[in-house]
Amino acid sequence: MDMKTISQGYYVPAADQLNIAEKSNGSLDKDDFLKILITQLQNQDPTNPMQDREFIAQMAQFSALEQTMNLSKSFESFAAAQQQNQLIQYSSFIGKTVKWHELTGEMAETGKPETAEGEGKITSVRFVDGSVEFLLEDGKKLVPANISEVIGG
Repeated sequence: MDMKTISQGYYVPAADQLNIAEKSNGSLDKDDFLKILITQLQNQDPTNPMQDREFIAQMAQFSALEQTMNLSKSFESFAAAQQQNQLIQYSSFIGKTVKWHELTGEMAETGKPETAEGEGKITSVRFVDGSVEFLLEDGKKLVPANISEVIGG
């Protein structure tokens, strides 16, 4: 009985081929999906190969995944542009006097929340944590929702 050893060339290095284990965020992208599909095709049972409709279904999934990822990237770019546009639009408030209001966190005797109100001149506008913030002369910081009236400049 002659036993031959199986060389390393006959093994499918799945972990090296897919590199899925090395992903830091644990998610799969379109390249990983394609590598899985190729590995699946290479290692299918020759007596029972993958059916055409299974292959077509997987290719449709791949196409849908790619389109979703492209759409996601487009939305991210659009959101970044919108944030910059907001900052540019709100920069026209610099030098203008505004009336503002904000909730104090206290409850009035009537059961309604108390609000603080004031007036001040906007000295700068900046972008903080994804939203616009106004800085008044007295050091007060406001968000656009707190401004109830623009008086003038």
